[in-house]
Amino acid sequence: MENTNQEYERYQKARKKVKEIKGFYSHLTVYILAISVLTYINLKYTPEYIWVIWSAVGWGFGVFGHASKTFNWVPFFGKDWEEKKIQEFIEEENQKKNKFQ
Repeated sequence: MENTNQEYERYQKARKKVKEIKGFYSHLTVYILAISVLTYINLKYTPEYIWVIWSAVGWGFGVFGHASKTFNWVPFFGKDWEEKKIQEFIEEENQKKNKFQ
């Protein structure tokens, strides 16, 4: 029974990760398409001022943030960091509990 529960939990984690990756690639695809269209509009109607760069850079930061979260590039506040902090707090609570008994 325990083994089946662990397998189900692993399956759910894997499924969640696949959904995150799929969401990132959807975001990246929309970014590429939208920036392409904006670049065309910019170059066709106002080639004297390249304003599309501001859209590309601004939205690019968002895409980079999404990628760093999806692929765990951020060493701080990632999933491993969360688990370590949770374990730290549990240990602190256990020590406090044992101290007063």
